[in-house]
Amino acid sequence: MVRNPVVAGQFYPESASQLKAMLEQLVDEKAAKEEVIGLVSPHAGYIYSGPVAGRVISRIKFKDTFVIIGPNHTGRGEPLSIMTEGIWKTPLGEVEIDSELAEQILTASSHLAEDYRAHQYEHSIEVQIPFLQYFKSDIKLVPIVLAHTSGAIYKEIGREIARAIKDLNKEAVIIASSDMTHYEPQETAQRKDNQAIEAMLDLNEDELLRRVDKLNISMCGYAPVVSLISAAKQLGATGAELVRYQTSGDTTGDYTSVVGYAGIIITGMSPLARLAKKTVDTYVTEGKVPPPPDELTPEMMEKAGVFVSLHKLDELRGCIGTFEPTKDNVAEEIIANAISSATRDPRFPPVAPSELKDLEYSVDVLTKPEPIESKDQLAPKKYGVIVECGFRKGLLLPDLEGVDTVDYQIDICRQKAGIMPDEPVKLYRFEVKRYK
Repeated sequence: MVRNPVVAGQFYPESASQLKAMLEQLVDEKAAKEEVIGLVSPHAGYIYSGPVAGRVISRIKFKDTFVIIGPNHTGRGEPLSIMTEGIWKTPLGEVEIDSELAEQILTASSHLAEDYRAHQYEHSIEVQIPFLQYFKSDIKLVPIVLAHTSGAIYKEIGREIARAIKDLNKEAVIIASSDMTHYEPQETAQRKDNQAIEAMLDLNEDELLRRVDKLNISMCGYAPVVSLISAAKQLGATGAELVRYQTSGDTTGDYTSVVGYAGIIITGMSPLARLAKKTVDTYVTEGKVPPPPDELTPEMMEKAGVFVSLHKLDELRGCIGTFEPTKDNVAEEIIANAISSATRDPRFPPVAPSELKDLEYSVDVLTKPEPIESKDQLAPKKYGVIVECGFRKGLLLPDLEGVDTVDYQIDICRQKAGIMPDEPVKLYRFEVKRYK
């Protein structure tokens, strides 16, 4: 199945050379790239929304596969549809559908249907692809089109997409294709769009649905955005950022009736937590210790004590670390402690391959412990504690759920180290920077 471009020559140039030249003006190749779970990108003609789409796509580190969710403007085909095989063409070349992931999503979903007709003339996915091809010519695609249904179903579709990505352990970026308010005065459009953007930045899909309905926000892709946020939270989203907002009036100079465009990135796992995840995945499935990344982030280059914590379904599944540095850098410390947390924590059996998709990771990088004279210099939310008696030491990280007093911190440390309540101890405090 070949899906030919339908808005080349209308929304963007149909000549490959002219399209590349236009994209070169719209993207920012010097922009700092970030690991993202997903993004919101507009889909109007490039002269109107291109500066926003170009800027937001310029900010992402590319993966091999992009799941692009668009609204159904045409009314054709199945209301909730996916294509699982075929090729999408643009003037810049062909993009293959990632059939493995698409079929996994279809299998996982109780709502999506295989359908080509909904995609045949729909522009909301097509206009995203040349931006992606500009940066990486060999991407793969999973196209999904959503028409009108309930917010609960949009959220469930998002969870199904996330489940499929997890089940395949797939590296993918999810794009929700959407414009904002349509054909209202600039001041009104901005006021309404700010309300929708605020909900998106809070990763609150229920609030987005409520505001779209209450304020009558004519945001054509609110359904894809709801699915994106729902999926992103399942995939470990920790925040979102508005990269750029503008309206068609910024191009035409006519602010009496505008369309709004917002570019938003949704970020997830930090590079340090991602290294812990990669280490555990590789060690548990292959029995191999992965090398440190070729390029270390500044945080990875430091020398420090590191704790790696694993959680499964909100319950602790392993936590092992080092009080002080034992390796050449934090990256190597993470690798060693991630393996220990997954396989050598005496409180738990070793992590099984079937558990990997359910694990969440956090990495705590410790400051150098400093001796203190009394417990009055401690604070459970701010400082971790080391309790020492001779060669016995017990450590507790700061800001742990349910640990609200200094005395409780010290009691736990004594128990860990086998130090009796009446034995004299030395106290140390430290701070951590937590990466998730």
